Amino acid sequence: MISQLARLDVRDPAGVFAARQLGRGLAGMLNLDRQDQVRVATAVSEISRSAVMAGLTAVVTFAIDDADLVLAVTMSGDPPAGGIVPVQRLMDQVTVDGRVVRMAKRRPPGVKPDRRQVSEQLAAARSRSALDELRRQNQDLIVALDDLREQKDQLVALNAELQETNRGVMAMYGELSSELEQTNRGVVALYAELDETSERLRAASESKDRFWANVSHELRSPLNSIIGLTRLLAEPAPDGGGLDSERLYQVELIRNSGGTLLNLVNDLLDVAKAESGQLRTDPAQVDLPALLGRLRGLARPMTESKPLTVTVSADGAPSVILTDELALTAILRNLLSNGIKYTDRGEVRLSTRVTGPRLEIIVTDTGIGIPAGLTGHVFEEFYQVPGVRRGGTGLGLPYARRLARILGGDLTLTSEPGAGTTAVLDLPLRTPHLGTVLLADDDARFRAVLRGLLDGLAGRVLEAADGTQALAMAHDQPVDLVLADMRMPGLDGGALLARLPAAVPAVIITSADQPVPPRAAALLRKDELSRERLEFTIRAVVRGPS
Repeated sequence: MISQLARLDVRDPAGVFAARQLGRGLAGMLNLDRQDQVRVATAVSEISRSAVMAGLTAVVTFAIDDADLVLAVTMSGDPPAGGIVPVQRLMDQVTVDGRVVRMAKRRPPGVKPDRRQVSEQLAAARSRSALDELRRQNQDLIVALDDLREQKDQLVALNAELQETNRGVMAMYGELSSELEQTNRGVVALYAELDETSERLRAASESKDRFWANVSHELRSPLNSIIGLTRLLAEPAPDGGGLDSERLYQVELIRNSGGTLLNLVNDLLDVAKAESGQLRTDPAQVDLPALLGRLRGLARPMTESKPLTVTVSADGAPSVILTDELALTAILRNLLSNGIKYTDRGEVRLSTRVTGPRLEIIVTDTGIGIPAGLTGHVFEEFYQVPGVRRGGTGLGLPYARRLARILGGDLTLTSEPGAGTTAVLDLPLRTPHLGTVLLADDDARFRAVLRGLLDGLAGRVLEAADGTQALAMAHDQPVDLVLADMRMPGLDGGALLARLPAAVPAVIITSADQPVPPRAAALLRKDELSRERLEFTIRAVVRGPS
């Protein structure tokens, strides 16, 4: 709401002086600071002077609204442009509407001028001479000069402080630069040492894998021969003769020891294959109830006449699951064997449970359990729980967990001493939905094959003929999975994977015989590619809701 305070007609220089005095007085009544008072007085004076110089008559209206001091100057002709430009630098708001120039200056809230004082200011402004106004302007100029001098002194002091601060900053920068340079040299040396250590560890790991594989192969033949010979020695001779009971017992000990060593050798060979990446999977649609039925038959002879019930239940199990049947059978046989080995009475139960897009196969027993704090160690190679001597090599569970992760799942274990152990094998059951898959291969025919295999697995398939084109596509739009050839012109598969966003999973599909690159989530061979193998790999590398 606008409230008018005063109105003044300006026809000559005396009117200009009066307008200046009234503007300054009203600004003071509204508690504007000294500089804003001068700005208001100068603005109304300048716009009025430009009107008088142009031979126009101006009517100046002084008013207030909720936030501003409002000045409206109505002229008898078009406002001169030369008077509006300087006013725009002095006031907060300036608008021109035809012959009316409106100006506003922000004022302190809650201050209301006294109408009587406004009338006195208006009368005083009309009666004041030009000499008085000149004196007042000189006073304003002196005050402004004093303010400028004070500001100059403050700037000089601030400049001195800034120079001193700059000297300190430069000194600190020099120290930090020296320290940073030394740190960088240390980091470079550390990385070089880490690279050297990593290379040694990689070589040691490869040597260990080769050692276990070679030793295992070399030991298998003589152990099988020993076991076969002990079996022949234990059989009755055709002529009715044979070994006496004591020698039969000793031969049986030799056969049992040979069997134990053969199991150890087999476990070592399996672990070496899994660690070196030579363990190959053959995914297919597996009849899960039938597989569980075969496990039920295998588990019964393991009880060795213990007062123990072995239950393998297929209730709630899906009819088929895409997985490697041999690997899944090996995991479940190991879990059942462990449950039976460490349970003297009670029950060992295998059950299944579907949780959304995943399948849980649970093996529980009522055995001796594992002490608190040691459940994580049972997945370490050759580890056996202290004080428990029931045979075994300490390689079964580590190998089972590696197989579970190769199948795209995991194996976890919980236990309570004296109450039993629960092992949970978690596997993918349904393939996650893929929005966009990017194919990068310079062979257009093979891209067509991949596109056909992805039918029903991906909502959209993008194709790139080289790594550069694929990288541009991946940066232009969101991609859920990248399938890339290793050998492409220009930017090859390895360089493409290194530049892809870290959150995008990538699978190498190649004809070359090589290990899995560090950035790749998996590697598939073109000559072994099938829809089942591709879908199985997608389940293993892509996490998300089905």
